[in-house]
Amino acid sequence: MVGFGLIDEWEPAPGRLTSWVASPQALERAARAPAHPVPPAHQQEEYLRLADRHREAGFRYSGLCVVTAEIPAGDLDREAMTRVVNAFLLRHDSFRTWFALGPGGTVRRHLVPAEAVEFVPVDHGEMYDAESIRDHVEKTTPGPFNWDCFTFGAIERAESTTVYLAADHLHTDGFGQYIAGFELAMLYVAQVWQDTGMLTEPASHLDYCARERAYSEQLSLTSPGVRRWGQLLRGNDGRLPSFPLDLGKRLDGYNRSAHRTVTLLDAAAAERFDRLCGDQGAEFAGGIFAAAALAERELTGSDYYFGMTPISTRVSAAERASVGWYVNLVPVAFPIGAKTPFTRMVPMAQRAYDDGLLLAPTALHRVLHLLQSDPEIKAGPGSGHPMISYVDTRELSGSEYFDMADCGVYANRAASEEVLMWINRFPEHTTLSVIYPDTPVAHESVDRYITAMAAVFAEVAGDAARV
Repeated sequence: MVGFGLIDEWEPAPGRLTSWVASPQALERAARAPAHPVPPAHQQEEYLRLADRHREAGFRYSGLCVVTAEIPAGDLDREAMTRVVNAFLLRHDSFRTWFALGPGGTVRRHLVPAEAVEFVPVDHGEMYDAESIRDHVEKTTPGPFNWDCFTFGAIERAESTTVYLAADHLHTDGFGQYIAGFELAMLYVAQVWQDTGMLTEPASHLDYCARERAYSEQLSLTSPGVRRWGQLLRGNDGRLPSFPLDLGKRLDGYNRSAHRTVTLLDAAAAERFDRLCGDQGAEFAGGIFAAAALAERELTGSDYYFGMTPISTRVSAAERASVGWYVNLVPVAFPIGAKTPFTRMVPMAQRAYDDGLLLAPTALHRVLHLLQSDPEIKAGPGSGHPMISYVDTRELSGSEYFDMADCGVYANRAASEEVLMWINRFPEHTTLSVIYPDTPVAHESVDRYITAMAAVFAEVAGDAARV
């Protein structure tokens, strides 16, 4: 099983901690790196502006992603690991980038020369509890306006070693976190045993950013994708969707994150759920949004579902091997009949999902910028919204090793204003993970939502078993 949650929930066993950080010489050369003409991805740009606006929050406002894995050996080859860390960074050009904000909020990329990249090991001695390890990782991994906003580490014991990558969200989406864990393992295997030949040469994230911007710059208010987004927003009082229940957010400060993960389906039930969706001409993803719509109808009596889902914009095998931020958000919107059953709703949900996929090249941040002149549109750049992400992890390279390596993905307790959901299908089960504001009202509301969603999944899987 892959562990998910907030970093407070990561429980690494005590051991001797070695971290890999940028050398002083590398930091000095990185600081002198020249400006590069390729802008950040739209997601990165908005993320950096938000981080800049909240520099004085008193805690790390930006996201920190910690990817962990267990090696069943206590004799980690540190020299080999040093080569692995540096090889990994050189494979992915996103990690050679740092950004600076200029006048008027412009974001300028700086590209560190490949020959300047040098991460070196630092021995921190014995760490006797998980809290000390977590505290070390959070405090020693810089924020998104530093080049070296990523660190690596190993916690060695007599018979096992925990390895981790801690990276600011600036450089990695969810898919990239899976890639990173698998690739670090394969690079280490190649160093100490033999090259498995399982690694694909990754694409350049800078090339992707250039392509995305070239497409976005030719968009206008008359472009089909912009017009479709405008229609959806006007039909929702000019706003992006919001979580259907009260979250009790405080208005006089920041709301920090809370987390829950539950199992929705075991392997057999997931197969039944998938089969019933297929019988109606839909896929598992369509079934998820049909279930979400039914849950909202149960909770609020709503007759319309409007959700958002992040879609990977990787379009080639090389990009599917690349660590970076390759994501756009797309809408999933469709009517909900008062008594429409799942079997009739799932084809509508699938069509809405497929229609949303057509908008994947059209960055929402660019759309909101273009629509700022429309008096009917109340949503603007930086607007919050919920989302449901779906990943079938069985399709990812190395997924068969996730359980063996006891992999984990953890996030810091950053600011939280909306409800973010991840539905992940593993060989053994399908889980729902939720990050939401840590308020008493939100805890109750999210519990009600999870209960309603789980009931729909259980009912559908149960019905499929009786067919």
